[in-house]
Amino acid sequence: MKSLSNCSTVETELHEVSVIRTDMRVGIVVNPDAGLGGKLGFKGSDGRAKEARKAGAQDRAGPRMALCLDRFAELLNSSLNRAGMSPTLLAWDGRMGGDWITNDYTSLGETPDSTSADDTSSLVSQLIEHEVDVILYAGGDGTTRDIVNTLGEVKIPLIGVPGGVKMHSGCFATTPNAAAEVLFSFVIGDLMSSITEVMDLDEEIYLTGQWKVRMYGEALTPASPRFMQGAKQQVERSSEAEIIEGLASHINELIINDPELMVVWGSGGTLRLIGELIGQELTLLGIDIQYQDKVYNDLNEQELIKILSTHSGNKLLLLSPMGGQGFLIGRGNLQLSPEVLRIIGIESILGVATPGKLTGLSNVRIDTGEESLDNEFKQRKFVKMLQGYRTTRVIRVADI
Repeated sequence: MKSLSNCSTVETELHEVSVIRTDMRVGIVVNPDAGLGGKLGFKGSDGRAKEARKAGAQDRAGPRMALCLDRFAELLNSSLNRAGMSPTLLAWDGRMGGDWITNDYTSLGETPDSTSADDTSSLVSQLIEHEVDVILYAGGDGTTRDIVNTLGEVKIPLIGVPGGVKMHSGCFATTPNAAAEVLFSFVIGDLMSSITEVMDLDEEIYLTGQWKVRMYGEALTPASPRFMQGAKQQVERSSEAEIIEGLASHINELIINDPELMVVWGSGGTLRLIGELIGQELTLLGIDIQYQDKVYNDLNEQELIKILSTHSGNKLLLLSPMGGQGFLIGRGNLQLSPEVLRIIGIESILGVATPGKLTGLSNVRIDTGEESLDNEFKQRKFVKMLQGYRTTRVIRVADI
């Protein structure tokens, strides 16, 4: 592997891939507890895995790693694998790796009965010792931070399979299949590596009622703008106060004009501010329902299903795209499961964003966790986006 100090392209933050070898090694890391609290409305799974499993949560990170590796195997067996590359996978047996690998791999140990950040660190340390060329991992921002902290000054590219509740860091692919595409392109030598930001929610500030992400470090990741999501950006424009007031007026008119309208409020600062302007106290990182004079706060998947299923009138789901990444669904709002979305109806989704947030956003991304539903969004091709008072546009749904 090549040190950053030896790369001739460091000024442009692009780094040449090492000479392609037939014995290329791919390290596999799965955080089995990542994403467990998503549908339950947890803001993360740290320290709450047992609680989530007791409440019926199902594995998320592992199955998504399996999807990625199955697609990766298909690509290796296709005509696209010009050099006949057959990389070695290195992993622990059990839930942190082997359980999700269909094909052969080299075992470096056994997953403990219960896992923690220390186990992630131990596995990554072993992968460093075995000189892997790239680490493919499934988890969320917390998992990313654990891996980067263990790597320290060691420069091994990371490819994240999105498996957590929130993924703000730039080393995540947009979907499991996209992660497979990136890994394959990297293995056959078609991609260089670039520096990206490792981001996470600032928990201390969040406890004060504010939502902010901050950078915790940097990591190398294969440079693929199409398949990698990029780091979360927090877009703030002091001049947009009047625009947000206009957005609030428009939404308030929709509610007044249809007394039977049930509004599902997505998460994020933009929608929370709009809610305040029309007299509603909404959850910053949760999903809320407003129906007439009643507001149901911070609902999990099953609570959403129960309330929505009993309502025969019109429904409206308000979502604000994630700045810099463009995700409407699949990042920080796992409560909006495929079942919930089908009850609402994808035709009843309205994106909400200021022009500043839409700058540079050519499409929106959808990652529902169910391929057939993702395809329904892609077939519709566009989502309506409210960007001012009585001002809407349509924006394309990304095809990956």
